[in-house]
Amino acid sequence: MLSTFCAPSRYVQGRNATQQLGTEMKKIGLAGPVFIIAGSHAAELLSQDWKRSFDEVGFKFEVLKFGGECSLNEIHRCKEAASKFGAKTIVGAGGGKVLDTARAVAAEINAGIVNCPTLASSDAPCSALSVVYTDEGQFAEYKFYPRNPELVLVDSSIVAKGPARLLVAGMGDALATWFEAKTVVEAKKRNQVGGATTLAGEALAALCYETLLEDGVAALHAVRSQVVTPALERLIEANTLLSGLGFESGGLAVAHSVHNGLTTVHETHNYYHGEKVAFGLLVQLVLEGKTSSVINEVIDFSMSVGLPICLRDLGIYNPSKALCMQIAERATAPGETAHNEPFSVTADMVADAIQVADSIGREYKIEEEEGAKELCMALS
Repeated sequence: MLSTFCAPSRYVQGRNATQQLGTEMKKIGLAGPVFIIAGSHAAELLSQDWKRSFDEVGFKFEVLKFGGECSLNEIHRCKEAASKFGAKTIVGAGGGKVLDTARAVAAEINAGIVNCPTLASSDAPCSALSVVYTDEGQFAEYKFYPRNPELVLVDSSIVAKGPARLLVAGMGDALATWFEAKTVVEAKKRNQVGGATTLAGEALAALCYETLLEDGVAALHAVRSQVVTPALERLIEANTLLSGLGFESGGLAVAHSVHNGLTTVHETHNYYHGEKVAFGLLVQLVLEGKTSSVINEVIDFSMSVGLPICLRDLGIYNPSKALCMQIAERATAPGETAHNEPFSVTADMVADAIQVADSIGREYKIEEEEGAKELCMALS
């Protein structure tokens, strides 16, 4: 098994970066016509910047509003429109599902791909894969591509204006990166591009976790105030670049498989990818028998930024054993990354770990509430 590391050709991040989009594309040989698949929020905020930027370099462009789900039907709809326009470069602008759709379209019509995340809500932008769902929002499959995006451009000014909850969801996705990569390395399993993990992939995954702990809370305050700060810049890089390179060149394990299992439960459909991954990480840590100090560090961080730590936080208020088994069976389906652990993983084991992780999270919340009450009484 060869060691393999992959990354986008160029990563650009900073205030008002969208104003340089056309110039950055031209630097690396990308050309028009440019077909933009955009979320409604991105289209509203960036239309004028796109026009100025592409006019400067002489690129013809067209914008198509994203339909809301990265499904095969949506990929086909966007592909037909891009082909009709004669696109040579696809630009995805918006959240993770927009970018996943744009990558799929670019791969199918053999066009260049540029990802412009307007949120630091997942580690999707830098990757060479798409997570495809059914039209109803259930996980369906991963689509893998032969190359990563030619350009990832992140406008920090736009990210700062996004919902705080989505930044936190990105932290949840990134939170699992180091733990999953470490598991894959220890198990001597393949990463997401089919190779062994390099020292670079492992180190970037570790740096991702360290940056979250250092800057997560401060970055959240910045977004709540809709301002760009050094902490937010570092956190955007952690959620987007470090986590993206860390998960793809490091590998995935139980945390993401539990996410996939959770998508089979209707009550979770209003919760974001990273929110489900965050709880999936707690399940992984329980399954792997990690110490209380490790689990508590993850829970402390999750609580500090508002990530889920129990099933109730994902809309599941009365989790039966049957429901936990439903999640676990999907999480351990053939080909799932749960099988990247250094031991055999069964649905029974995952179902048990789900129940224990949920119990730990609920108990932690009760202790926090009781502590807060005692403090209020002492101050009154």
